[in-house]
Amino acid sequence: MLRKILIGSIFGSIFISSYVFFKSPFEAYASYLVFVVFFPIFFVKFGIPKWPVLLFLPLLISGLTYCAIGLNTYSLFFKIFIGFFSSVLFYHYVIQLFQFDLRLLFKYYMKGAYIVTVIGIIQIVSYLVGFTPGYDFHWIFNKWSLAPGGVGIRMNSIFSEPAYFAAVIAPAFFVSVYNLFRREEYFINRFQSIVIAGAYFLTFSSIGILAIFAAIVLFLINLGFVKYSFFMIPLLFIFFNYAYKNVPEFTERYDGTIEIFSSGNYKSWDIHGSSFVLYNNYHVALENFKRNPIMGTGLGSHPIAFDKYSYTNLVGAVTIDFNKVDANSMLLRLMSETGLYGLILVLFMLFKCWVYKGNSVQDDTWLMSNAISLVIILYLLRQGHYFLNGFPFFLWMYYYLAKEHWGELRELAENKKEEYVIPEPTPTLVPDRRTW
Repeated sequence: MLRKILIGSIFGSIFISSYVFFKSPFEAYASYLVFVVFFPIFFVKFGIPKWPVLLFLPLLISGLTYCAIGLNTYSLFFKIFIGFFSSVLFYHYVIQLFQFDLRLLFKYYMKGAYIVTVIGIIQIVSYLVGFTPGYDFHWIFNKWSLAPGGVGIRMNSIFSEPAYFAAVIAPAFFVSVYNLFRREEYFINRFQSIVIAGAYFLTFSSIGILAIFAAIVLFLINLGFVKYSFFMIPLLFIFFNYAYKNVPEFTERYDGTIEIFSSGNYKSWDIHGSSFVLYNNYHVALENFKRNPIMGTGLGSHPIAFDKYSYTNLVGAVTIDFNKVDANSMLLRLMSETGLYGLILVLFMLFKCWVYKGNSVQDDTWLMSNAISLVIILYLLRQGHYFLNGFPFFLWMYYYLAKEHWGELRELAENKKEEYVIPEPTPTLVPDRRTW
């Protein structure tokens, strides 16, 4: 029973982000309660692991420096630093607790993804039959919103927005599609794969559509570009064409993003609001990066940079200042707040730790690695919160999968060396001539 409570609490911290205990002076998500309860136990059991400390020490030093010279404030810095570091530390403890059994952890994640997907299907069905408590979850969650569109509403299940559902469930979608395509049952059975893969489209989210495009590309790279391109590339174009013509949210965002990044017209109100927000935060992050390229201006400092460089300060500009805190993209936020240090660290990890099918010793290793790379890519592009929905959990899983993979390759290479070692010749006995 205690083990079930522990597992439920850990993975609840990943899937439940639509409830906060209070919003000031910071948003206290339900996951923070899990951190507070289990941190003392984990600290006594494991101490402080060195990697989280080593990674965050430069951010601590630089952040305090920028606060002292006025480029950041102590309140903004510590609010983000403490939350980010605590989350990174907590999920490292989780992996230690499970003795680095990454497959078991991923299996629990897949089960959780299936449960929240079923809730999402119930949400859609409840809307279609007019059962309000079944599709409007305001009576349960205080940081949750009903998203119009799609079949009347867009599926977000227990997540605050469809985009968060699409990002967090993306690894489960990737595995489910592979299971169906290759008739496998990795981590979940066939029926569960059908449920996750089929329901994923009901978010009608541009993040979800981006995830589907990225998944097709990853499948092409891993399964054989030449072998499957005749099938997957036409599928990619067909799906894009369908999404462009039938999903207004995607069409408006796509057209708006292309238009504003090509024209730079920050005065046009005809451009989709989200496209302007992304472009504006790109401008803010770039300007801040030019002036502070090495370490940015410290964690939590993007709102200060926003006030300095935002197009919304200019006469005649569109006055939409959404995502002022998180930059609408983790890549942009890292550029602004951590400079080259954060950018190089995350991008190096993304590419260096990626395991592809061609050199994977175990079949499920590359599958998990590519599935998790999907959520990392989505967060870098369009989600700016460093630790919402257990993002550090996916980062640690991704890293330790690669570390396990490297160890297996070394062991394989050593075994091959032993197989091809030429034995020393046995010396022959030469008769003593004196005995002749």
